[in-house]
Amino acid sequence: MQGELTYRGLFMRLGLAGMFLLVVFGYIYLQAYQLPGGMSLIFAGMIGGYMALNIGANDVANNVGPAVGSKAVSLTGAILIAAIFEASGALIAGGDVVSTIKKGIIDPSGFQDVEEFIWLMTGALLAAAVWLNFATAAGAPVSTTHSIVGGVLGAGIAAGGWDIANWGRMGQIAASWVISPLMGGLIAAGFLYLIKRTISYQVDQVAAARKVVPWLLSVMAWAFGTYLMLKGVKHVWKVSFPVAAMIGLGVAGVVFALVRSRLRSAEINTENPREGVNDLFTLPLVFAAALLSFAHGANDVANAVGPLAAINEAVVQGNISGKAGVPLWVMLIGALGISLGLALFGPKLIRTVGSEITELDKTRAYCIALAAAITVIIASQLGLPVSSTHIAVGGVFGIGFLRERIKLIYQRKLEQIRAHHTGVDAGVVDAFLHSFEQASFDEKRQMLRNLKQEAEPAEFSRKERRKLRRLYQQQLVERGAVVKIIAAWLITVPVSAFLAALFFYALRGMNAA
Repeated sequence: MQGELTYRGLFMRLGLAGMFLLVVFGYIYLQAYQLPGGMSLIFAGMIGGYMALNIGANDVANNVGPAVGSKAVSLTGAILIAAIFEASGALIAGGDVVSTIKKGIIDPSGFQDVEEFIWLMTGALLAAAVWLNFATAAGAPVSTTHSIVGGVLGAGIAAGGWDIANWGRMGQIAASWVISPLMGGLIAAGFLYLIKRTISYQVDQVAAARKVVPWLLSVMAWAFGTYLMLKGVKHVWKVSFPVAAMIGLGVAGVVFALVRSRLRSAEINTENPREGVNDLFTLPLVFAAALLSFAHGANDVANAVGPLAAINEAVVQGNISGKAGVPLWVMLIGALGISLGLALFGPKLIRTVGSEITELDKTRAYCIALAAAITVIIASQLGLPVSSTHIAVGGVFGIGFLRERIKLIYQRKLEQIRAHHTGVDAGVVDAFLHSFEQASFDEKRQMLRNLKQEAEPAEFSRKERRKLRRLYQQQLVERGAVVKIIAAWLITVPVSAFLAALFFYALRGMNAA
């Protein structure tokens, strides 16, 4: 019975996705069937809708996954928030002109045949969509930007040869496979360690939270205010980094004053201070999910509509351009397709990011969301092409591996304490361990110093250290998920390029016949 319900739900979702593509087909058919090359535009429009569905199913999970995994918002609530703000970002701030040759990876001047250019962009779009579909089914969050980059690269080389590609730009994109997750992971881990030092490791966590949380949330407000100016509304209002940073600073000041005033009178759970501190990050995480989704819709909708806009330009105007105007119907396909894909197929990847890599609470999810915004800000100022998917998942990796490291170090300290008390009454050892666990970070350090002065430090063999490391690493980070995701990242561009070349040759052969 459970299997029947599962298959029934799958068929229902596939049916709704098919209905969306049929609506896309019907609308474009009425608009373009009389145009020369109109059937190519109709076919490309359906593929653009298919691509948008897959972006929603795969890429949007990174914006809301940590909030869902930490239980700051329910899965249904997250899907609703993301769908609304993704569509809003695409329609309000998506821009009326997009780059048709994503990231400048091939030179459009190398093409003179408009029909061949249409096949190229159609093949690239289809390849990216097919790869995203496969990655979603496999439960691997991948970069949609890298997928379309690979598609354009592969189809471009198939059409114009190796010299048409901008290999310097491709080298930068390949470097981002390392830069994006590394930056995201380090920044997320850094903020989590800061929270542990300033709040979690303090004797009075509630008092520490009242003092530190306003600063943490004001940093988040600055980051998201600046991020939204630089990435979310850049097509509507393009501002320089100093202006964006000043706007973010103003938002941060307001948030700091409001949060500090609120925390003075707010009741925080003193019986379970950890849970009480976690609850302080609930509302900020909801805002973070909404703002990340808005910025994602404003930027990544181009992955779906950029090639489609290029094809529309080629069919309607009969020319090839590196930039193309985006008709409202093209933007609607991207916006609605992303939202529908998220609602129908997004939960699988949301769970992967939110709970299947490592356990997240609201504090950890805050660190991941903040790392995503700060990493994009830094990368944009350095001119580095980074992937929001790699940043967010890298943040999850960073959090998990930091937790592993802290747990391992703490367990070693406990074992050293027991080794120092060899031959001592068990009650004395238990009393010391209890005092150690209740002490602040600085008090723990002093207790260990005093203990080492009284006796020789205990040494562990290499075998014992490996055993401890394996024990705690396996508990906190799912290695299988890490390997699967990294493998998918590494093959995204090559696989998309290979598929795009095949599709280009197939389309050209069909038209030649």
